[in-house]
Amino acid sequence: MDCKNMEIENRDFMNTPPVKTVRFGGNVVDTLTKFKQGDTRDYELLKHQLTDPDIKDAQIINWLQEFRNCVTQLTKDHEQLVYAVLRLPWLKRSPSVVEEYLAFLSNLVSAQTVYLRSCLKMIVSNFTPGRIIVQEGDVNISDSDDDDENLPRNFDRCHQGLQMIGRYVPSTSRFLMPILCEKFPFMHKSARTLECYVHNVLRVSIFFPVLRREILELVVGKMLKLDVSAPHREIEEVEESAAAQQLASDGDQDECLFDMEDEEGTPRAPPAAVEHSAMAHPVAEQLDMLMCVMLAYVKDVCHENGSLHLEHTKALYRDLVSVFDKLILPTHASCHVQFLLFYLCSFRLGLAEAFLEHLWKLLQSPSQPAVLRHTAAGYVGSFLARAKFVPVVTVKACLDLLVPWLHQYIDSQDANSATFCDVTLHGPFYAACQAVFYTLVFRHQAILEGSMRKGLSYLQGLNLERIVMSQLNPLKVCLPPITSMFAAISRKYQLVFCYTIIERNNRLVLPVVRSGQGGDAQPANTNPLDSFFPFDPYLLKRSGKLIEPLYQVWKEPSDCEADSPKTAGRKDPAEEEDDFLHGETPQVDAMCLHSSERWLGGRRESSTSELCILVRVAGSSGGTGLRRRHVPGPPGLAAIADPP
Repeated sequence: MDCKNMEIENRDFMNTPPVKTVRFGGNVVDTLTKFKQGDTRDYELLKHQLTDPDIKDAQIINWLQEFRNCVTQLTKDHEQLVYAVLRLPWLKRSPSVVEEYLAFLSNLVSAQTVYLRSCLKMIVSNFTPGRIIVQEGDVNISDSDDDDENLPRNFDRCHQGLQMIGRYVPSTSRFLMPILCEKFPFMHKSARTLECYVHNVLRVSIFFPVLRREILELVVGKMLKLDVSAPHREIEEVEESAAAQQLASDGDQDECLFDMEDEEGTPRAPPAAVEHSAMAHPVAEQLDMLMCVMLAYVKDVCHENGSLHLEHTKALYRDLVSVFDKLILPTHASCHVQFLLFYLCSFRLGLAEAFLEHLWKLLQSPSQPAVLRHTAAGYVGSFLARAKFVPVVTVKACLDLLVPWLHQYIDSQDANSATFCDVTLHGPFYAACQAVFYTLVFRHQAILEGSMRKGLSYLQGLNLERIVMSQLNPLKVCLPPITSMFAAISRKYQLVFCYTIIERNNRLVLPVVRSGQGGDAQPANTNPLDSFFPFDPYLLKRSGKLIEPLYQVWKEPSDCEADSPKTAGRKDPAEEEDDFLHGETPQVDAMCLHSSERWLGGRRESSTSELCILVRVAGSSGGTGLRRRHVPGPPGLAAIADPP
């Protein structure tokens, strides 16, 4: 026994071949021959050995070489044996095993295309971290191995295999896309698992460019499901609650700071501040990580060696606009996914102008469904208001399209003596009016900068008075906060006096519609357009760092106060310190309604309240505390007002 040990210890490891591994049964060719003759003992033994978790690298290489020599015999009759080979843990093996395994895959799909789907499924299934089996009693708490340091290497090997299969089988892309859809992780998986899968799927679009549009549709569709299940108000409430808990926890830790020395008299350092970049809302955390991946993908595709590659950018823009039309535009009240196009358009002014032109065509097209035309108008107004990279000249060019179209629409209705305010009949008109008012609320100061005379001349030339005074009465339909702020601005610059119409509309509104069964009072609808503003504040923390420099936050104009004629000139001293709640979507009380309307992504939640003549803001978010103004900015304006 000692002699044997000495013999092993004295071996020249570097210059001698590895010790032959123990193996039972004949070679693969002989095993297949015996199986064909009806002798299945070696065949079953081979399948069993292939599933051995302690199998050595040398043995795997030996088997793979034998399988390559008889690949033409691996017909559908031997699919169980082939599946055993496909289940081999090749990714975590040595480079020699990986090289031999990829060679086997290339031979297999070339000679036996019946296994193409199986090979693709095997590779795609490795796009996420492996699972760690954890059992506590009778409860299985297994989860993905997110901390595996070898994940990048394993993913690289998977993509190497896909590219190799694609070279040998030109039709690979046609079979790959359904598998990518099938293997997409469920939304309850960890954010890291979703991040890895989306990252790898997007990498596939690099070497299979024909699949890029379908891959973008797949990823964006999944992200939209997350987006609509995490509305603004819900994210804000969870984040505020988490921040309050963290503040309380930090306060407990601060108590120890009064005792700055330990028992030995050595000064103690205060605890280091920790940056909290993770979202407390679990769905928002998943969406944030996916948005980071998508934004990084958009940037990498469009840039080459740090410079914008125009052709690549145009191609990606066309694909994203197609996905926008198919998925994003019809999705009501999505909060974040549409910022993919917002970010892409920031790369070049021509892209932003092309996007606005695309939205304009949708808005004015009678062949489009009314709901899509409404939404397109919301996108136009929100994009013009929020995009810092859109210059004033482009804003004016868009207004020069929208406002004449409104005048033409009024001309077409003036001949009809029965024209009246009806959202069902004239929905696109009202949506376009609201987009114009919303844009002017945000950008009127930029239009007036430089030359006040030219700016005023331009605004007067829009003839907004005719639109406001028309029988269609857009101020009755537009959201009250937008109407109020627009009225204050237009009064300041003597463009049009809106308050007479606003008060008349208030008198015509039925204050309460009571249930016939004696239930609670139902408030009148103050959002008849079911409006939402797609580029309202971006709440996701990590990905928001890329959006923040491009985003125009709401700052209440210093050149006007949104007061009604009855309150003009009278101010409560306490109100001089009022401001919008930072990070809060406003709760508004509609004028002359016995109800309060809480706006959340275009949806309305109501509760009874006292009679209210002026629009007011009410909220419960943290930050600056509860404050009140006579008239807030448009919906979402409060959501991005900076604290004083």
